[in-house]
Amino acid sequence: MFVSGGGRLGVEGRYDLVVVGLGSGGLVACDFAARLGLRVAGVEAASPGGDCLWSGCVPSKSLLAAAKLAHQMRHAGRFGLTASDPDVDLGSVWERIAQLQEEFARTSDDPKRLEAIGVEVLLGSPGRLVAPGTVQVGARLLRGRRILLCTGSRPRVPPIPGLEETGYLTSENFFARPAPPRRLTFIGGGPICLELSQAMRRLGCEVTVLEREGQLLVREDPELGRSLADVLAEEGVRIDLGVQVDRVEMCGGFKVVHGSQGGVHRRWEADEIFVGVGRVPRISGLGLEEVGVRVGESGILVDAGLRTNLPGIYACGDVTGRFLFTHAAAYEAAQAVRGMFFPGSGRAPTLVPWCTFTDPELAHVGMTEAEARAKGQGVRVWGADLEPSDRSRTDRVAIPKVRLVTARGKLVGAHILGPNAGDVIHELALAISRRVTIGDLASLVHAYPTYSGSVGQVSAQAGLDRARRLRWLARR
Repeated sequence: MFVSGGGRLGVEGRYDLVVVGLGSGGLVACDFAARLGLRVAGVEAASPGGDCLWSGCVPSKSLLAAAKLAHQMRHAGRFGLTASDPDVDLGSVWERIAQLQEEFARTSDDPKRLEAIGVEVLLGSPGRLVAPGTVQVGARLLRGRRILLCTGSRPRVPPIPGLEETGYLTSENFFARPAPPRRLTFIGGGPICLELSQAMRRLGCEVTVLEREGQLLVREDPELGRSLADVLAEEGVRIDLGVQVDRVEMCGGFKVVHGSQGGVHRRWEADEIFVGVGRVPRISGLGLEEVGVRVGESGILVDAGLRTNLPGIYACGDVTGRFLFTHAAAYEAAQAVRGMFFPGSGRAPTLVPWCTFTDPELAHVGMTEAEARAKGQGVRVWGADLEPSDRSRTDRVAIPKVRLVTARGKLVGAHILGPNAGDVIHELALAISRRVTIGDLASLVHAYPTYSGSVGQVSAQAGLDRARRLRWLARR
């Protein structure tokens, strides 16, 4: 190996795998490949950990934990305890978040951990394809039998007049400042905006959510989405639906969003604007067009094995635009490595559960009722009249709502609004992946008292329905 001088490019030997991007997917790919005894190089332009560590999962869930505790303190009277209004110091909350990020950076996401198992880690310079099997990193050329692109995504910024001049926040810089402002307008009604708006409201801020569509969380079950909106509104989150944002301006030291709602002009004033209207793949500067890697509207195009159109080049995670979740990226990375070195064994997932981590949580796997009806006949939805579970009564929380979607008797979709919904959903994800019937699900005994018992309650409806149809036999 050598590095050339005089600005010329040098060849850094050959690798079995070169991974471009050390976020959730890249870290898993490097770890997995190195433990197979392969020679691996990992390239990262910024800090390992990606959006999950620095602007997504870790800081947001840390914020949600602080906000939930503040909310519980205010409502301790529900448990026979003395309620108190916490003295919220947002600067201290933000300091704790930064400490947790550094803790992750020193442990699970530390590049030294990869180096200890033989991965060559190159930080500070982006990787760029200069040939199908070659990645340029600064003045170095890395040749790999296989290349894995997992550079993630970034927030999409809509072309709203005045937005750039006025300034705005996204998930990329929301946690980068010492403390957030006290009045926030959120443009977008997706998971990120709802999680942050509820958290900030519970920490004493004034928040408004502006959504273009007629409902929040347009990918979710509409009934559960409306129920969640009611919870947020009761807590003081102002929600305006059907809003068309026209422009943004500074006025009297505040940032003002101008728009229309129902044909009537409206204005929303705040200290800061947060934009959360989707994400776009990080593909700029990767050299994709120069080497001929095909790209679609959502990102790099891959097949079921996560292969691009060029032999030896794979992609996974957000950069493909498939499922924009940390857990999906990590799973795809492992499958990509399997497919590279054990041909035919690695497949991209087609069923991925997800969760919006509001309080209560809203979890989702498979199809909604509308999606199922658009695909075929024999669709039924179970869970309309769920009784309060004993666990929800003891914990003094809202009744968990479970909606199961079946098509010709097979479970094809599941949606849960309630405490720990993100944990409970996995039972249903497995049921869908194994194509079980709702009757099969009803045959499972659930521990008492648990929130997953609500799944048993709903599936039991199917058993009761069948018993009613056979009641003539019971009478005989």
